[in-house]
Amino acid sequence: MKFTLGTLLAIPAAALLMTACNNGASTNTENKDSTKTPTVQVTDVTIESNGVPLNSVVAFNDDTATKKPVIVIVPEWWGLDTHVKTVAQRLAELGYFAVGLDMYGNGKLADNPDSAQAWATPFYKNPKMAYERIAAAVAKAKTYAQADTSKVAAIGFCFGGTCVLNAARLGMPLKGVASFHGGLATSLPVSKDLFTAAALICHGAADKFVSPEEVATFKKQMDAAGVKYVFKEYPNATHAFTNPAATATGKKFNMPIEYNAAADTASWNDMKAFLGAELK
Repeated sequence: MKFTLGTLLAIPAAALLMTACNNGASTNTENKDSTKTPTVQVTDVTIESNGVPLNSVVAFNDDTATKKPVIVIVPEWWGLDTHVKTVAQRLAELGYFAVGLDMYGNGKLADNPDSAQAWATPFYKNPKMAYERIAAAVAKAKTYAQADTSKVAAIGFCFGGTCVLNAARLGMPLKGVASFHGGLATSLPVSKDLFTAAALICHGAADKFVSPEEVATFKKQMDAAGVKYVFKEYPNATHAFTNPAATATGKKFNMPIEYNAAADTASWNDMKAFLGAELK
């Protein structure tokens, strides 16, 4: 299926956001022992959610001096790919216990926008599905002695950004959520009683899939509810700006997306500072 800008404009907003996502992207605890760099382990793990096996990964370093805050990573709409595993490793190097979540289950990976859209759509229609699978990832982390599950955050890219924001809207007890070029629109109410997590929104100023009206509505909802959030906007950054492969993917499917190295680096550093403050 060839995607043109005209085709994209005919697709509902949620689908546009999913189509724009692609495989890539780019928190703040420092190693306390400056004489030794802890070794990071990245291992496969199966997480059960309502009978569905989520073929996920966990990553943490071998420093046993302290327990590690937990970060659940929700992928883009392609599924749990090498990008998410790389993010998990980078977080583990920073001293976190990272869980790269297989949101679809059974290790499903989409190699085309049609499959990805078909698999992601149910999570947009029923946000509780994402809530349940993120909660299952947190429950799995509790079985590890290395994990400090009194300090949990969730981050997501594109589709994953929408999922973590919706989980917070539904009342998941997280310290923080961070969304990278994720969708901001929601049918869910925003209540401070439920949305107890602090939020970081990393948004591209040139994103054609998240309109200025959607941004304004999101801010209005969060302000009215009194939810703590930080909104970062990166100049000249399009949708999927954290993904080094975005430029090629945009050309392949005729989408207005491209990698932006400056925004990628800035958003990663913003996330490190955010998580360091919220999970201290």
